[in-house]
Amino acid sequence: MTFELLSLIVLLGLAGPILAWRPQWHIPVILGELLAGILFGSTGFGVLNPADPTFTFLADVGFAVVMFVAGTHVPMRDSTIRSALGRGAVRAALVGLLAVAAGQGVAALFDTGHGALYAVLIASSSAALVLPVIDGQGLTGKPVLELTAQVAIADAACVVALPLVIDPGNAGRAALGALAVSACAVVLYFGLKYLGDSGLRHRFHKVSEQRGFALELRVSLVLLFALCALATRTHVSIMLAGFALGLVVSAIGEPRRVARQLFAIGDGFLTPMFFVWLGARLNLREFGDHPWLILLGLALGGAAVLAHMAMRVVGQPITFGAMASAQIGVPVAAVTVGTQLHVLRPGEPAALMLGALVTVLATALAANRAATHSPSDEGGSDGDGEHGKGAKRGDSGVAAE
Repeated sequence: MTFELLSLIVLLGLAGPILAWRPQWHIPVILGELLAGILFGSTGFGVLNPADPTFTFLADVGFAVVMFVAGTHVPMRDSTIRSALGRGAVRAALVGLLAVAAGQGVAALFDTGHGALYAVLIASSSAALVLPVIDGQGLTGKPVLELTAQVAIADAACVVALPLVIDPGNAGRAALGALAVSACAVVLYFGLKYLGDSGLRHRFHKVSEQRGFALELRVSLVLLFALCALATRTHVSIMLAGFALGLVVSAIGEPRRVARQLFAIGDGFLTPMFFVWLGARLNLREFGDHPWLILLGLALGGAAVLAHMAMRVVGQPITFGAMASAQIGVPVAAVTVGTQLHVLRPGEPAALMLGALVTVLATALAANRAATHSPSDEGGSDGDGEHGKGAKRGDSGVAAE
């Protein structure tokens, strides 16, 4: 890694904001970063070497930050969502059952033997993608609350399940490692909650703000990297460590200053670094050698959208079902972990990402339609089109300073 390459990587990261410049398109920023990495990586010009140790390590740090931010998007403190948890949990469970059948069917059709992995991917949702879309479109009402609860539950469940299914031979070891990381996250929650209740956290915050110490950000990064160290020692993906800490921060309330600082260091540098690296690692030339992989990607994406849209039978608007199918974090984690463990076939990582992009496209189209049609037009969950509070994050991820 040289400064010339580092400047090129940061420059390529700008492809994300450029492609997502028009908010009406609802294109996630990571898409441009992935495409830039693909163009200059293994598929394209070969300028970027994803095997470079420094590049790989910085990408791992970015991956941990990506999952940490994804966890903070889960509305742990939003009391308005609690009333919708029942229906959200039922729908997430029903989608999971459909996903098991669909995943096994896709695996049998393409003879990959990854039915359990495909089931987790099909059942997954992305709170980090869906919640900003809901906020941006100004969607409100009881069906939106139920959608938010469903997405949050599916997101958390699939993040936990992924390490167990991606390498079944070591599922026991992965389960113990996941338990250790989860236990540490619980301890951190009660420790940070004590600091908040005792007033010490507020005093640290005021001093940090007055003196420009950025103490909360420093502590957050220390805890994140310590959990990642535990995860690697216990042979668990740093995906779980980042997501677990994000849930903790969301549960206790994240100060606005920390959110802004984390946004700067994450979205400004580490996150684009990871997605450019991931794009550079994907080799789309393998689609030419194995054209069936394109069909695999389309099948996975289509199965995810259809499984979520099937919740229309239990009262969910079709557009909201399509939005719930959005997946980013879990497929990215599957590709990252799967390639590191060498459990995916050549070209299969690209197929998994293609499937994720199908769900992103479906989400963008559904969000545009949902913005112009009330829930009652789509046959809302209670049939009367009742509108209440929106599903904005509120105090779920950002607490008052």
